[in-house]
Amino acid sequence: MDEFDDAAIERGRWLFAQDCQFVAGVARHDQLPDVGANEVAFAGRSNVGKSSLINSLTGRNTLARTSHTPGRTRQLNFFDLGGHIHLVDLPGYGYAKASKSEIAAWTRLVRSYLKGRPTLVRAFLLIDSRHGLKPVDSDLMAMMDEAAVVYQLVLTKADKPKAPELDAVYQATLAEIPKHPAAFPEIVVTSAHDGQGIEELRARIAALAEI
Repeated sequence: MDEFDDAAIERGRWLFAQDCQFVAGVARHDQLPDVGANEVAFAGRSNVGKSSLINSLTGRNTLARTSHTPGRTRQLNFFDLGGHIHLVDLPGYGYAKASKSEIAAWTRLVRSYLKGRPTLVRAFLLIDSRHGLKPVDSDLMAMMDEAAVVYQLVLTKADKPKAPELDAVYQATLAEIPKHPAAFPEIVVTSAHDGQGIEELRARIAALAEI
């Protein structure tokens, strides 16, 4: 793709080579940090590989906490990438053992962030390539459509399914995009394990950064 020539890939590499610092962990809307640099947010079901993907993007193994216990992250975590853009790690959703009160608190926090954050330039919604879209993913897509937040679907763990299975999930996911007015028309296919799609995703984020 012309959009991601060598220069674009290099901008993405340069951006993610910058110092990345934790800014704030937010559990309530009134704790949100003051607006500053553009922000991109990462959302996804618990155990979708969100922390692993963020760590792979930044080349830091412990930036976003990974856990064998799904649903541990209960807050919005803000990271400053060299003063050029903020990465926002949203709490995972869809954990089967979450209580109704936990689900309601997550929904309120994420909805208030999505609706009221003028510097949020894109959200990346992570989908497990072994399973495709689930009803809880569609619920979040509807929430972002309502909030008029541009979001892009990212398939994770692309190294896990066989090629025909991955293609079937990709095609089924692609077919859902036209039903959602705020959805970006292209999908990024990634693997934190073997690095697939990482350069492209870095380049896409660099195009949204203040460089």
